Amino acid sequence: MVDTAALTGNWTIDPAHTTIGFSARHAMVTKVRGTFDEFEGSAYTDAETPGNSHVEVSIKTASINTNNEARDQHVRTGDFLDVDTYPTMSFKSTKVEQLDEETARITGDLTIKETTKEISIDFELGGVAQDPFGNTRMGWEGSTTINRQDYGVTFNAALETGGVLVSDKVTLEIEISAIKA
Repeated sequence: MVDTAALTGNWTIDPAHTTIGFSARHAMVTKVRGTFDEFEGSAYTDAETPGNSHVEVSIKTASINTNNEARDQHVRTGDFLDVDTYPTMSFKSTKVEQLDEETARITGDLTIKETTKEISIDFELGGVAQDPFGNTRMGWEGSTTINRQDYGVTFNAALETGGVLVSDKVTLEIEISAIKA
């Protein structure tokens, strides 16, 4: 059981130990994975009254990294994220529910390309610990699937064998390490 006093407080997301990633099916046969390497975020958690908790994250869209520079450059264009017009995407929670001792559902507004849709992400608590530098850290892992078309990310190409080049479904994969203020 986690000490509720250790969970309650203000937190800053540690970008060096956090991954904001995604995966999407490519050519109907495999998944391409990537991350966003530049972001910032904060949270307030209230272990006694989880509904008082909230989180905000801002992500620089140009920081996309799929380990293929040509693909990353294409995803930065108007075909996908249009990073010159929309330099950030964001998430702001609207509701936090404790599902069980180690799982919380965070519902909120995800904004991509000025389109905002409500999503929910179930996060599992990895734990709370003191690091060697005296920081209290908290870890969470969660994922959810969105439809990129809902956010105006519509580029695609038909394949000769049927299907399309890029799936509409994108799985968001998030591993957070946060430091208590």
